[in-house]
Amino acid sequence: MQGQKSGLSMNGTKPSTNDSSSSSYDVVILGAGFSGIAMLYRLRKLGLSVRIFESGDDFGGVWHWNRYPGARVDSEWPYYQLNIPEVYQDWNWSEKFPGFEELQRYFAHVDKVLDLRKDVTFQAHVNDVQWDGSKWTVRTQAGHTAKCKYVVLCTGLLHRAYTPGFPGMDSYKGAVYHTADWPRQADFSGKKVAVIGAGATAVQVVQELAKQAQYLTVFMRRPSICLPMKQRRLGDLEQSGWKTYFDALFVEGRKSATGFPGRQAPCGAIDVTAEERERSLDVLWRRGSFNFNMFNYNDIMVNKESNRLIYDFWVKKTAPRLKNIRKRELMVPVDPPYYFGTKRSPLEQDYYEMLDRDNVDVISLAETSIKTFNETGIVLDRQMDFDVVVLATGFDSFSGSLFKMGLRSRDGQDIRHVWQDGIKTYLGMTFHGFPNTFMVYSPHAPTALSNGTTMIEAQSDWVASAIDKLENEGVLSCEPTKDAEDEWGSMIADLNKPTLYPFTNSWWNKANLPGQKAQMLTHPGGIEMYEKQCREKLAGWKGFDLVYEKPS
Repeated sequence: MQGQKSGLSMNGTKPSTNDSSSSSYDVVILGAGFSGIAMLYRLRKLGLSVRIFESGDDFGGVWHWNRYPGARVDSEWPYYQLNIPEVYQDWNWSEKFPGFEELQRYFAHVDKVLDLRKDVTFQAHVNDVQWDGSKWTVRTQAGHTAKCKYVVLCTGLLHRAYTPGFPGMDSYKGAVYHTADWPRQADFSGKKVAVIGAGATAVQVVQELAKQAQYLTVFMRRPSICLPMKQRRLGDLEQSGWKTYFDALFVEGRKSATGFPGRQAPCGAIDVTAEERERSLDVLWRRGSFNFNMFNYNDIMVNKESNRLIYDFWVKKTAPRLKNIRKRELMVPVDPPYYFGTKRSPLEQDYYEMLDRDNVDVISLAETSIKTFNETGIVLDRQMDFDVVVLATGFDSFSGSLFKMGLRSRDGQDIRHVWQDGIKTYLGMTFHGFPNTFMVYSPHAPTALSNGTTMIEAQSDWVASAIDKLENEGVLSCEPTKDAEDEWGSMIADLNKPTLYPFTNSWWNKANLPGQKAQMLTHPGGIEMYEKQCREKLAGWKGFDLVYEKPS
């Protein structure tokens, strides 16, 4: 964001780094991305006093920090935005999948329309959150202190970067950039660049660096099954016409599994003829984006034979784009590297064409390994010198950011200790031992399998309704029971058992990091089912322990 170089936010104002005159609020929100803004918008409507603490110096969450070349959203227009008419009526996007710079401008627009900044403290990394029996006390590294009745954690799903501990990295004299912490300015022209990783972030950055670097080497453990993005420009006239239908489209998204209006085919891939299957798959393929995942046959995530049919179709469509036989065998193998759809499918524009370039090489870490870094580069079975190493190595998903804020239970235990044997939640939004604490965009929900903003709006609505209900009923504190938490976790595991998801290690189950306990953290039933379950629990406070105000 250009404004930040002069200490200004995207809308040209100084970021607020001081608390307001009051240090006591009804609600403190941690994080000022989509989730934090959605919660602030709803809680303001309830007449509650609210403060956001944000570690960055502007709005945006992941889109404040994501500024690597090619960074863009993979949810298609118009669904990746807030369903707030006063915001979207005066905002038009330039393309179907906006890049990070446009998303930063969007957040500046949201700030201006909703006058958000007055309730936000920026550059305020929270490092201590403690319960005193009736209130939470939130402290930041910068010295802010706030007391509140409720805490809402809006710290994001993929915020805390993961950096592998490669031997000798400290001795490397070249530049090392993690995609989650990209420099404001970086020049790759005439340079030898290594990219470590092959997930969604790596796909985006490789597409750009292949065009800039003198030579690019991609190191990967396994290839991703990428889908065509089908990017295109958007016109103002097209968007103004569609805005009439936005509210209906967003409502339909909430009634779907993924946040995008539509349903899977009513039959399995093995239930139709090869000719019919080919025609149907080709239609989805031409539509691009996640349509090929979301609206495919209804058995592809539970039936291995059907899943293989989908993968074989993908190979047929993708393999011809790589002329180099060795690269084709590595990146589009005949046998699937994992079951299709069991980890995020990166959306690409010209990824395979970039890999096919003469100035790009691909090295499989399944065939060889990084022995060490040294002053000039990376040692495999040979020395490879690089000017720049890019780490596209992913994130400590779901819990990474929560473990860095000093969040303690009512008994004083750090959440890292509470969750040392695995993440436990109730409804994906509350957890035992933490009264009046809520999460948005969280584990144990359909988060990873759905459109981000749709999921955020669903959970924000529930949290706001819960807080409103607690206030109206004179409740001092509310937290889920241990039994309810255990039952919810068991339900998530049971829903995943018949599927193919457990067969693949990914950030969806935290199996992407060494030393982490693999567990199913995604609700595969979809948004519609999830919201119904949560509404039923809220109606009678099923699974919650409540402490009421004493009658006067």
